Amino acid sequence: MVGQGVLRECLLDPEVESVLAIGRSSTGFNHAKLYEQLRKNLFDLSDIELDLQGNDACFFCLGVSSFSMTEEQYRRITFELTLNVAKTLARLNPLMTFIYVSGAGTDSSESGSSMWARVKGKTENALLQLPFQGYMFRPAMIVPLHGIKSRTRMYRWFYAATTPVLPWLFARFPRYVTTTEQMGRAMIKVARNNTTKRVLESIDINLL
Repeated sequence: MVGQGVLRECLLDPEVESVLAIGRSSTGFNHAKLYEQLRKNLFDLSDIELDLQGNDACFFCLGVSSFSMTEEQYRRITFELTLNVAKTLARLNPLMTFIYVSGAGTDSSESGSSMWARVKGKTENALLQLPFQGYMFRPAMIVPLHGIKSRTRMYRWFYAATTPVLPWLFARFPRYVTTTEQMGRAMIKVARNNTTKRVLESIDINLL
């Protein structure tokens, strides 16, 4: 859902020259400046390293829900896959901006009781040690706009149920609610200008 929103904003922004989208399935977008690489194995990018060179930024929006997953399963995708991609990009583009979509409540101490928060915290900490400019986006509730839908059935039900009260949520909880459009615009702004704050919550994303 986040990836769709970010991609939409990149394609609309006249200052974004081109976008390379890497994933297991097609984005569903058709645009002159969009190039897609569909891969079954995202752990091995060795054969497309030439395509990865020279990019200014990576918006890492890949992720899964921890629901019904063991810590080992969740860690493999959330930590190991993310770091595998990030280390490859850091080697090829040490000056690039890398933005990781994490989540509100992430545990930077890596020692709390919440499994997903610990793993996210470990991932953030490792990314911040790499040589590129790393930024951690920690949104709380993300509202999908412009027809974008989550691929997770539970989230689709939630958004369908809360749509009538979204204006109230924005007004009542401005520190915790953002949109797919605001996420995309904020990512582009950070990639363009950087920012001193490396870990950004929903309120920071909306201010950007």
